[in-house]
Amino acid sequence: MQVKTKAIVISTLKFQEKSLIVKCFTQSDGLKSYFVRNAFSSQKTLQSSSNKMAYFQLLNILEIEAHHKNKGTLEHFKEVKLSFPYQSINTNIFKSTIVIFLSEVLHHSIKEEEKNENLFLYLETALQWLDTNDEVSNFHLILLLEITKYLGFYPDISQRDLAYFETIEGVFSPLQGTSCLSQHQTSLFNRLIDVKFEDNQKNFAAAERQILLKILLDYYAAHLDGFKKPKSLEVLKEVFT
Repeated sequence: MQVKTKAIVISTLKFQEKSLIVKCFTQSDGLKSYFVRNAFSSQKTLQSSSNKMAYFQLLNILEIEAHHKNKGTLEHFKEVKLSFPYQSINTNIFKSTIVIFLSEVLHHSIKEEEKNENLFLYLETALQWLDTNDEVSNFHLILLLEITKYLGFYPDISQRDLAYFETIEGVFSPLQGTSCLSQHQTSLFNRLIDVKFEDNQKNFAAAERQILLKILLDYYAAHLDGFKKPKSLEVLKEVFT
């Protein structure tokens, strides 16, 4: 089936010497993996735009035309172009580190080959915001919390005035059980719930961001089978310390 859709690059894997396997989150079909032959070749005979490595940088937003067999095997691009060419993400150390980290989180969070257009549109808008704004210290924290809405485990905030957040059920509690955050952690988490991208990025200290990041990753691990701590986590911590 021929498909024209937007796609966000989630991960890439080199295959043999010159080829590439590209995992994308597509607007039309959810998660798809594509085989790109001769992705690293410099031969002038290669005319297909899908062979240009620049298109397959992590979290690039693409417009693709592809042939989907939908048989659980690798698909193939027919045409690829950038939907939104980034101006700063690939040259700004803070933004590029965020992108590497988030791509790992998404790789371990989005599992199904099924359409989730609302999640796609949210990620597309968020990545465009990241590229066009300078103050981004809280971006990864806000995004990690917000996409739990689309993954099905956003916290129940109907009783968020209670003292403790219980991570397994995702609810606020008057009593501190074994799976609850401390009062201080709950207070920080509560503050994060209200923060938007455009808000003052200095409303959390560096140490508070580290606490929130651990809370969020632990929360993901509690709700997603097989979720793994991103390998880029330590680099992210170093950059934002």
